[in-house]
Amino acid sequence: MLEELVQLTGGIGLFLLGMSLLTDSIKDMAGESLRLWLARFTGSVYKALFSGIGFTLILQSSTATTLATIGFVSAGVLTFSQSIGVVIGANIGTTSTGWIVSLLGVKFSITNLALPLIALGAILKILTHGRVASIGLCLAGFGLIFFGIDQLQLAMSGIAGKVDLSIFTTKDFIAKLLLVLIGVVMTVLLQSSSAAITVTLTALASHTIQLEQALLLVIGQNIGTVATAVLAAIGSTVAAQRTAMVHVVFNLMSAVLAFCFLIPLFKYLESNWSWFNHLDDVLIVAGFHTLFSVLGALFFISFLKQFELILIKVIPEQKTTLVSQLDQASLTIPAIAIHNVQQVIYEHMYIQLECIKNALEHKVLLGQSKMIEFDYLLNELDRYLDKIALPESEGERKKLLYLSHLVVYLRVLRSDLEQLDSAKLLHNQPKIYQLALDYVAILDRYITHIFKENDLSKSHNFYQELSALKQWSDDNRDNYRSELVSNAHKQQLSAAKNVELLAAQRWLERVIAHTKRLARALMDQH
Repeated sequence: MLEELVQLTGGIGLFLLGMSLLTDSIKDMAGESLRLWLARFTGSVYKALFSGIGFTLILQSSTATTLATIGFVSAGVLTFSQSIGVVIGANIGTTSTGWIVSLLGVKFSITNLALPLIALGAILKILTHGRVASIGLCLAGFGLIFFGIDQLQLAMSGIAGKVDLSIFTTKDFIAKLLLVLIGVVMTVLLQSSSAAITVTLTALASHTIQLEQALLLVIGQNIGTVATAVLAAIGSTVAAQRTAMVHVVFNLMSAVLAFCFLIPLFKYLESNWSWFNHLDDVLIVAGFHTLFSVLGALFFISFLKQFELILIKVIPEQKTTLVSQLDQASLTIPAIAIHNVQQVIYEHMYIQLECIKNALEHKVLLGQSKMIEFDYLLNELDRYLDKIALPESEGERKKLLYLSHLVVYLRVLRSDLEQLDSAKLLHNQPKIYQLALDYVAILDRYITHIFKENDLSKSHNFYQELSALKQWSDDNRDNYRSELVSNAHKQQLSAAKNVELLAAQRWLERVIAHTKRLARALMDQH
């Protein structure tokens, strides 16, 4: 018995490792296109639905799709309305695993195919780089999945004759609920409904469990997928929390439909239709999983608007912070995480430049609490960037490096904000103050376009105008200082006050120079 249990756990481990390699390699190969795909093909609920199905068919993980969707919603790439269809589609798409296992994994001895796939995948990973290496991981992932299924079959065949599962009867309501609960626990423990369903299908194929037991387990395993989504939404934006709630409600509703209507229907067909008994049990379970997901989707879509309104009332809008946009769930797909970082950096860059502009124009200064908030955000950005896995795509690696450089500029501007009171001193110095107003005018023309609308095409002109202003400032620096000294003498200002005015002038020159370097970085990226 111990040998069978070791083989069972090893088979599960191989399957999970294979799924992880397959999912991660596809995400690396797809990269930024995943975000662009969802952003483009979610214009209607049906487009979003089929996008969710397609996304999950590619990734072979509804959890990855759901987490990616939550990340997109949190980052503002998708609206809550768009995300609903994607989440529903993901739940339909994940049923493909059951069909793959039932049609291939438990029907044919594929060990002879699995091992060469693992070997070929390993060779490609070791000897190549970039996309080809990711293809290698993908092949190795497929090989490990099927090798794991083979080991599960062998283990279940041995367990079938040694374990009495009659205690898990399906005769009464409580016993049925117990099987559903066991299915939930299996998914939560394995962190994969695909792995849990695969264990169930192999157990059914080896006659370790009966058909109705398998159907009840699959219902619970489908419910169990909501755990990861709920955890991912904690501390995220309101829209992301609503998206996670869609996942929870849809899966529970589909489970109720399957439990109350489909299982009695399948039992009736089994008892009264002879052709039904000729169908393979494993295929029946795969079909059952797809059917109740599709029925749940049709039912859900029929009341979509009403449900959306209910969720908006249950989870009301709250003020979101930039830190909350650094969604932890998005770290599973580097392209999404990088997009999140970019959105936060651009927004914070805009806020910092607005603070400088308001100080120069209206003498509005920042309180200490605001500075602490800025410091906290910068530290969170650093931590988030450290957690992002290095993407396989060269373009995304360059973008990650570019964003790391922008964080440096954020810190430079943060240090400039420490001396924001210098702006007040410039108001009584006509020539210097005119320089400040010229700088403010440049910010007014460009920062909304660049940092709010992500229009980097404006960055060239932004850089050119700042360069011209910086050059003019350098050329007239001595005249400014002479005028400051002269004005200080006329106004009978103290030497200390004169030093403050000179320091304010230098501060303004530094701010212009720092902004010019930032504009250059933006221009180079474009």
